[in-house]
Amino acid sequence: MLKNGLFLIMYFYIYTSNMTPTTKPIIGITCGDLNGIGTELIIKVFSDSRILELCTPVIFASNKVINFYRKTLPEFNFNWQNIKDLSRLNAKQMNIYNCWEEDVNITPGQLTESGGKYAIKSLQAAVHELKQNHIEGVVTAPIHKKNVQSSEFNYTGHTPFLKSYFGVNDAVMLLFANEFRVALVTEHIPVNEVAAKISKEIITRKLNILNESLQKDFGIDKPKIAVLGLNPHAGDEGLIGKEEETIIKPAIKEAKQNNMIVTGPFSADSFFAKQYHNRFDAVLAMYHDQGLVPFKTLASGEGVNYTAGLPVIRTSPDHGTAFDIAGKGKADESSFRIAVFECLNIINKRKEFEESHKNPLKKITSAILANQEDERIEEN
Repeated sequence: MLKNGLFLIMYFYIYTSNMTPTTKPIIGITCGDLNGIGTELIIKVFSDSRILELCTPVIFASNKVINFYRKTLPEFNFNWQNIKDLSRLNAKQMNIYNCWEEDVNITPGQLTESGGKYAIKSLQAAVHELKQNHIEGVVTAPIHKKNVQSSEFNYTGHTPFLKSYFGVNDAVMLLFANEFRVALVTEHIPVNEVAAKISKEIITRKLNILNESLQKDFGIDKPKIAVLGLNPHAGDEGLIGKEEETIIKPAIKEAKQNNMIVTGPFSADSFFAKQYHNRFDAVLAMYHDQGLVPFKTLASGEGVNYTAGLPVIRTSPDHGTAFDIAGKGKADESSFRIAVFECLNIINKRKEFEESHKNPLKKITSAILANQEDERIEEN
């Protein structure tokens, strides 16, 4: 994958060739933990004004937070306007939606209560506008799961929060880099709880969501999905655990009966080593590290986290708050930049899908009429 300037030029060409100023999507950007690398990434990515040709970005944060980190990055030219409602957006400039006015103590690299509290204020403001259709997608900067916990936010991460906020029965955590996609059955739970959380019904539901997302959000008409086993060597036909025989294989069989192209269960240790993932449009892993360890190893820091199954579009970089380098100007913005571009890409793909499926009868009728020969009138 191309990086930095060349990568931006590639996306700039792709999007501007099919975009007019009136069709530029408005996307929201959350700041993440105030003491993490989120705001630094935002400044680095959006200091390149060419991105403003592709979208109108709205950063949900505070002018004071942005200004604090801008002073630590003097080499980046980052200008913005402050707004308090989205009716005053400037399509040619960065827009900072002030979610709070009070001063907040910023201590880069420190895990503090305020760092998490204001990260959630940013997130809640952004998803509110997303739910109201005032923005078309959101890119979330990293939060820390420990300091965001409160009576208002009792979730283990973005995915379960978004699932609850938008009232969907389930969603799928999907990470991707180019054509390499890994989805999870279970997410942020202890390993000793994984087996109890896996059932035929859950796997079937995840496969349905994943299959639909691949079609709607990634433009793949007939997705091919691989399913990993839970146990070593995929259970060795029941010798090392029964879940493959009693749960995973029946789920795969049901998916096939529903006209999905699903294969497995594969032994996780050899699947990625033999590059089998290149043969499929997506891989469904049973638990977090089973899927994300190989993904993050092979994606080389350029992965994107996507929440599939929502009525809205949310992407994020595939890394955390990186407290160890926060405030030092060392954060690599590649994954965040790609998350922005992929948010735009999925917005376009979903619009194309909705347009192509809006009125199939009308499309068929038009095709028939287009191929119909004109009636011949004989002249006497």
